[in-house]
Amino acid sequence: MMPPRGFSEAEFDARLGRGQDLMAASGVDALLLTTEPEVRYFSGFRTPFWQSPTRPWFLIVPGAGKPVAVIPEIGYQAMAETWVEDIRTWSAPRPADEGVSLVTETIRELVGDRAVVGVPTGPETTLRMPLNDYARLTASLPGVHFGDATQVIKNLRMVKSETEIAKISHVCRVTSAAFAAVPQNVSQGHRLSEVFRSFKIDLLTRGVDDIPYLVGAAAPGGYASVISPPDERPLTHGDVLMLDAGAVWDGYFCDFDRNFALGLASPDVRRGHRTLRRAVEAGCVTAQPGATSAEVFAAMAAVLEGAGYAASSVGRMGHGLGMQLTEWPSLTPADHTPLVPGMVLALEPSLQINPDHGLVHEENIVIREDGPQWLTQPASAELPQIG
Repeated sequence: MMPPRGFSEAEFDARLGRGQDLMAASGVDALLLTTEPEVRYFSGFRTPFWQSPTRPWFLIVPGAGKPVAVIPEIGYQAMAETWVEDIRTWSAPRPADEGVSLVTETIRELVGDRAVVGVPTGPETTLRMPLNDYARLTASLPGVHFGDATQVIKNLRMVKSETEIAKISHVCRVTSAAFAAVPQNVSQGHRLSEVFRSFKIDLLTRGVDDIPYLVGAAAPGGYASVISPPDERPLTHGDVLMLDAGAVWDGYFCDFDRNFALGLASPDVRRGHRTLRRAVEAGCVTAQPGATSAEVFAAMAAVLEGAGYAASSVGRMGHGLGMQLTEWPSLTPADHTPLVPGMVLALEPSLQINPDHGLVHEENIVIREDGPQWLTQPASAELPQIG
């Protein structure tokens, strides 16, 4: 069943309350947010207009009270449809003062001349405004300390509400069905670019909103790159086809892949695929509340190494998932983030079959009180065959 779109005001109020509690515990008087996920998380503001880099957008979350939007005039009507009531605008683009004066005035009004304003500046965050403008902003508020608020945002967004989980689960179900149909829609001789187009069309027909991320490969005995766009090479007997889809429904991503053999795959490829499927299963079993990201990585690595493969060479074997294709935490040996109910993870081990060819496999899960739950329809241990 398709879940309802959007969120209730009660959900945004709960997010705000949790955020303000974390801010108070961290000594932060206000948050200054500039990126699409953070602005959307606290406001519900959605628009494709973020694709344009010309105009900056700001949301200020005070320690008490509702968020205040400081945005270009072109966005006023869309923001007015959210639960945000205080919307301040300027006529943009105006490079000489692209909202800096208005943000300065708003911060001063909300927290005064001496305060701590948190800005996400740590790993997996960005500042979406010109650096020269940020320097002007901080200089215009000499009594305000601009500190790192990454941990506040991370702790909020890593744990999803049931409404968020329902959206991710829905897009995972739809994409699982599209993957299941690939053997009926693809055959030898199709160019990889044609495969990509037909897969996107099928996903859109099934009801996803967009497919911002689709990568893949097709090569004999495995593949070298897992992040490449399609080429015009036709699929041939002996190829392994991999498609990795980040589809979106109502602002939330799935992120998982599937492998297919064109004809009968080699014994090495079939063995590698079965090993990856066992590794994902081990990662899922380990992903209990209280376990750490590093322990999930170690469980998957143990399966790979036990089968004679080296552990992942791409830096990690999975990540968080939600409003963005990749979120906190990272499944690496160095990330000791404890898993708690409500976290959504992509489990993504990979291995090398030989120096030039490898395989990757990915599934999505959610952490529940009584253990992990699949969001994707798990792939078979046996590599699906096309033709």
